[in-house]
Amino acid sequence: MCTSERPDIKTVFNNLKQPMPIKRKIYLFLKNNLIKIAKLKSCCGHPGEPGC
Repeated sequence: MCTSERPDIKTVFNNLKQPMPIKRKIYLFLKNNLIKIAKLKSCCGHPGEPGC
């Protein structure tokens, strides 16, 4: 799982650079950020995916 308390901006950009269709990337970005907001945490539980 995620080990740091605060998200690292470098990791966020590396996750967004992954090769995948843009629709899937946007979906995962939104889904993972909504999970973080709903759980009031800095990690969604899906490290390596866009938005986590």
